[in-house]
Amino acid sequence: MTGAAEAVTPPARPRGARTSRVAREPAPDAVCAAAVDLARAAAEEEADVPGHVGEHLGVEAEAERLVLHRFACLSPAYVGWTWTVAVARASRIRKPTVNDVVLTPGAGALLAPAWVPWSERLRPGDVGVGDLLPTAVDDPRLTLRAGDALEFDDADVWMELGLGRPRILSLTGREDTAQRWYGGDAGPDASIAKVAPASCLTCGFHVRLVGVLGRVFGVCANELAPDDGRVTSVDHGCGAHSEALVAPSAHPEPVPFDEDPSDLVPTDIELVGVAAHPPGSVPDGAEEPGREGPDPEPYGHS
Repeated sequence: MTGAAEAVTPPARPRGARTSRVAREPAPDAVCAAAVDLARAAAEEEADVPGHVGEHLGVEAEAERLVLHRFACLSPAYVGWTWTVAVARASRIRKPTVNDVVLTPGAGALLAPAWVPWSERLRPGDVGVGDLLPTAVDDPRLTLRAGDALEFDDADVWMELGLGRPRILSLTGREDTAQRWYGGDAGPDASIAKVAPASCLTCGFHVRLVGVLGRVFGVCANELAPDDGRVTSVDHGCGAHSEALVAPSAHPEPVPFDEDPSDLVPTDIELVGVAAHPPGSVPDGAEEPGREGPDPEPYGHS
């Protein structure tokens, strides 16, 4: 070890490493920022009325050699709005040019309300004669599971037999009721039913009545249908049919799927056996002996 102080060599910086730099906002280009008169002239030309362009509110840098000049808008139709003029110049060019002139909203500007999807704008009674109401494929009011289907139970039977009530409809009363309902606005001859895409018989919102009248009539459960809460015949119809137009989900959400059915009892699911798919019209493998002509098409088409 020597007495002389040894020079300490700093560690070499890895190749490709760069010193960190703090990102800075671009400063307004001096030439473009000074072109206030050019920007005002462009705004007055766009407004058609020079008096609608007010004082110069300021300038800000949008990018390198690109600035935005803002002027007050004095038009009574655009209170709270500002004229925004984009002024730029090319590299090594001292003459700026106007790129764009637009009106931008400021504080207190009158703006259009937020857009509302059609599925949220509809209200009961909006569906008329000839109108079709799309139903989302995942409409929570409809189901494909057999477990959610309403079925007749014993309570309905004994109530229909008159048990628990002093009197029930007689045969004459049922016939009069059926003729009145069927021949009125709830029947197939109604104007809206004649142009309907399908009948209530196949509509998911049609809830059948219990008893004899349920063979022909049911109650509409679609709040957007004109007959919501009313009795209709199975051959009635309207444009709010559940299958008239099946639209994509208005509020798509991931559907959870449980691949383990071990916790289900046998009545929860129905196991359906599927046979192996028969071979296509074109045999697999080598070409058939004695076959002439071009090669068969892929995917099993001849």
